[in-house]
Amino acid sequence: MIYFVTGASGFIGKRVVRTLLQRADALVYFLIRDPQAERVSRLRSFWGVDETRAIAVGGDITLPELGIDGETADRLCGRVDHIFHLAAVYDLDADGEADRLVNVEGTRNVIDFAARIDARRFHHVSSIAAAGLYDGVFREDMFDEADGLDHPYFATKHDSEGLVRTQCPMPWRIYRPGIVVGDSQTGEMDKIDGPYYAFKLIQKIRKALPPWMPMVGIEGGRMNLVPVDYVATAMVHLALTDGLDGRCFHLTDPAPLRVGEVLDVFMRAAHAPALSLRINAALFSLLPRGLVRGLGSLKPIHHMRDAILKDLGLPDSLIQFINYPTKFDSRDAQKILVPAGITVPRLEDYAWRLWDYWERHLDPDLFIDRSLKGRVQGKVVLVTGGSAGIGRAAALRIAEAGATTLIVGRDQDKLDATCREAALRGLTLIPFAADLAELDQCDELVARVGEIYGQVDILINNAGRSIRRGIEESYDRFHDFERTMRINYFGAIRLTMGLLPQMVSRRSGHVINISSIGVLTNAPRFSAYVASKAALESWTRCAASEFIDCGVEFTTVNMPLVRTDMIAPTGIYDHVPTLTPDQAAELIVEAIIERPERVATRLGVFGQVVHALAPRQAHIIMNTAYRIFPSSSSDKGGKGGDGKSSGGGYTDLAKAMKGLYF
Repeated sequence: MIYFVTGASGFIGKRVVRTLLQRADALVYFLIRDPQAERVSRLRSFWGVDETRAIAVGGDITLPELGIDGETADRLCGRVDHIFHLAAVYDLDADGEADRLVNVEGTRNVIDFAARIDARRFHHVSSIAAAGLYDGVFREDMFDEADGLDHPYFATKHDSEGLVRTQCPMPWRIYRPGIVVGDSQTGEMDKIDGPYYAFKLIQKIRKALPPWMPMVGIEGGRMNLVPVDYVATAMVHLALTDGLDGRCFHLTDPAPLRVGEVLDVFMRAAHAPALSLRINAALFSLLPRGLVRGLGSLKPIHHMRDAILKDLGLPDSLIQFINYPTKFDSRDAQKILVPAGITVPRLEDYAWRLWDYWERHLDPDLFIDRSLKGRVQGKVVLVTGGSAGIGRAAALRIAEAGATTLIVGRDQDKLDATCREAALRGLTLIPFAADLAELDQCDELVARVGEIYGQVDILINNAGRSIRRGIEESYDRFHDFERTMRINYFGAIRLTMGLLPQMVSRRSGHVINISSIGVLTNAPRFSAYVASKAALESWTRCAASEFIDCGVEFTTVNMPLVRTDMIAPTGIYDHVPTLTPDQAAELIVEAIIERPERVATRLGVFGQVVHALAPRQAHIIMNTAYRIFPSSSSDKGGKGGDGKSSGGGYTDLAKAMKGLYF
């Protein structure tokens, strides 16, 4: 038996050819643009045959007679028993002209070539898209009833099928697969499509929430998923069964799940929270269509929808499938396939394989350079407070990764010492002396950096001042609040606003603001410090909303307690566990690589949740810690204090809550 196959290198085509070649008498000619390409040998290896049973034919379906030379066509004439036409554009987001050229004109060319070589039978692989957005049950014998064919992909799949029905001179059969997903046995898939678009969102949910937390999802229309191995096996069986010419078969799931059920299956496969409650998306169809179209045409609504879809990695075309209106009747196919033992496996039984394959091979994050070097090499990074502590540790890591690293500090001698330390490691740090509490010096710094380097790609606002002093000890020390605001808030945003214009003009930039775990936990004794950092966080959130469409990203790092010169005056911190500057630098590295909205420790996030859910109880806990932990002489503004605990036991509490400010 001799077969001629187009689209043999495609996801479905590869498996159809492999299934055909499992027959001992099978000989396959397959169309490929470059028959000498390395991919030809890879295809034969996949099929487990050599060139004597899988013969490459150079050509292109967009060309008349497929661009096949006359000698080859003459050699095939009268010999081909079956032509399988699988080559097509299977992409809802493809250009409309490309859809027509390949799907319609390509099919016309394949039909003409089949007539030219006098092939005995023609098999056309269509799609459920040929039904358009038909509202109701679409049977296998229906065609002209298709509705909602405005989308070019739907229209071209319908039109190409129409060509086979009206212009194919030899007996034909048509197959309409559902939404084809990976292999049910191996999970293998060739691209992100259909339900795979939701996998990244599921992954984010899994990372953010524990699996026991209930979630609310949508119900939606039916999503007809079929694994590729079922499609290939079913198609070949139907193709080689006698007496089925002139018929169309749905290769679909006779019991498809709804969108919400599909998502829930994959949420469980990913060990993410289950969708315990689902809202039927059909409720939105109760809104007048004119109102929906009107709202959708509004520029702000359209822009917001596009931005959200882009951020979630979802294509615009996915929206129309939330309430997909068509159910496909596959009884004719089932009557032939089921007795042969060919059935659609349950999604619940193989979803974990699809998820596992995606996470190991297709996850877009796998193709991003997640190293610090990949993010900063060749870029200009400015670190304030870079002459000591966290800033110095971060600057050394960044310079080691290949960035042009600028460090800012008040003390030129400390800056020079840090640069010498870097030089001993074979690294270069570039010092800029400036007191960022003085706003005119912020402006001068921006001008100097701009004149020399032209731009700053990443700004790390790390310089700051911390004051550990209770409010009741600060009644006559209002200047404590003023001086923390000058450096922690005003200095940081003055510098940022000076550098933002060039970031916006280049549509690229990243601002990392070092905040405090105290903002999440409302640390007592740090009202001046926490307030200044909270102000910076609020400004950062507003800026992120304004510049999200300008290519500038903002990250807040809620830094826990770190052993630096800043905490040295507080004697009790000598006896409590803290992070080292190098450990703190790791949080900044994470911010640079991942570019999240926030980087925080689990303890910090837990504190934020407790304050949100049970604020009074949280205040009681923090008040207890406030009374247990002593004030020191420096905490009292030099007015005395023995540094002894009023209640004792603060060291044990500090060990249990490593990184918190008390």
